[in-house]
Amino acid sequence: MAVDVRWATTDDAEALATVLCEMAAHYRHAPLDHGRATATARQWLGEESPAYPHFALAFVGGKVAGLASVAVAHPGIDLERLMFLKDLFVRDSARDQGAGRALVGFLAGYCLDKGIGRIDLTAEDWNEGALRFYDRLGAERHGQKIFLRLSGEALRTALNQRNRA
Repeated sequence: MAVDVRWATTDDAEALATVLCEMAAHYRHAPLDHGRATATARQWLGEESPAYPHFALAFVGGKVAGLASVAVAHPGIDLERLMFLKDLFVRDSARDQGAGRALVGFLAGYCLDKGIGRIDLTAEDWNEGALRFYDRLGAERHGQKIFLRLSGEALRTALNQRNRA
């Protein structure tokens, strides 16, 4: 069956919320309220920059199958923009139908069209299925980078450090 992929718009808030709720359950996070997720998705999609959309959605047989959440960053030391793939998720009911490959292919086409030189991403070290998927696509593992995160109290600490400077 054909997979259709497109950038999400505010009209896709319900579909995006459906995938976000299933993704939370899949990763054993607290269940999301679908109504709240829809309202949040509508807000996010309304804030999207036309130059750099943030969500691509895949549809199989007219039903939402998965999502890719991305951000585009401007040049670094190599003077080349990059796309960061924050999340790639395919619903259980749509697995093994090509939705993941279609999403990554869609993103790759966008990058090539817009002169974006690469897609960077992370995958959990325990997620062998994801690692095999990206290996099959030809992704290179870059051991020279360590993924770090500032959240919660660390954000407040960073703010306090800035105020002391």
